[in-house]
Amino acid sequence: MLTYRPGFPAYRIARATLSATKIILRNEPPPRLRCRESILLTLGSVLVILPPSETKATGGTGAPLDIDGLSLPELAPARRKLTDALRTLAADIPESLRVLGISARQEAEVSRNAELHSAPTMPALRRYTGVLYDALDLAGLSRTEQARADRRLAVASALFGIVHGTDAIPAYRLSGGTTLPGIGTLRSFWRPVLEPVLAERAGLVVDLRSGPYAALARIPDAVTVRVVTRNAAGKRVTVSHHNKAYKGQLARVLGSARKEPANMRDLLAVATAAGIQLDQTGPGELELLTP
Repeated sequence: MLTYRPGFPAYRIARATLSATKIILRNEPPPRLRCRESILLTLGSVLVILPPSETKATGGTGAPLDIDGLSLPELAPARRKLTDALRTLAADIPESLRVLGISARQEAEVSRNAELHSAPTMPALRRYTGVLYDALDLAGLSRTEQARADRRLAVASALFGIVHGTDAIPAYRLSGGTTLPGIGTLRSFWRPVLEPVLAERAGLVVDLRSGPYAALARIPDAVTVRVVTRNAAGKRVTVSHHNKAYKGQLARVLGSARKEPANMRDLLAVATAAGIQLDQTGPGELELLTP
């Protein structure tokens, strides 16, 4: 029996269907903000959540940050509060260096924070750089594969909570473990805001976030991946140095695969076809065994 009460999947499906039917009957386009929300909360599609990078690509050709235009617009008040706090902090360079845990040689990072609302933007998947994103290698995908990856990949963010791969964002500096003046720890700030939103997400979620970003919000029923190798004794041990590279390779495969994985069986099949060994070690738990 289907339960049609708020919070239950059947209720959400029925509500979404009714809303879509009303829009079609009135011959109206769906509201823009609801479209942005649906990218991350679409029923039945896979969502692969990546960790961000400390380093960011410079520049961009997009218009300045539009907080209300990002995916999951219900997070806009929290995002606005954080961007305002970060801009205020940027007025005090020595304090910014201390809070952000960076050296005087990285003072340019503070300037980025000061220009959050005026700097050019670019899609999130192009903004983040580093080992994981080098392995993801979006530029090496075909146009069709890039379109799939853009649709399936999202990035955890200390500043924005979570962004879809195509969300236009500026360069910034803020780590998941930071304690911001007037805000407190980002974990205590984001959890009560972000968790209820992500709890509404139906479909397969593959959580590749690192520790500080996984702490910002728990995701019910998400599949987590631990990268391991065999030591001299044949025992599986966690990989630290190349962890990001292997997760980037997995994200590339899941993001670009012709068949979109809808469940654990599909996920394992897609990885195996690409030569990646994934072993299920528990409910919602996978190990990626490196060569």
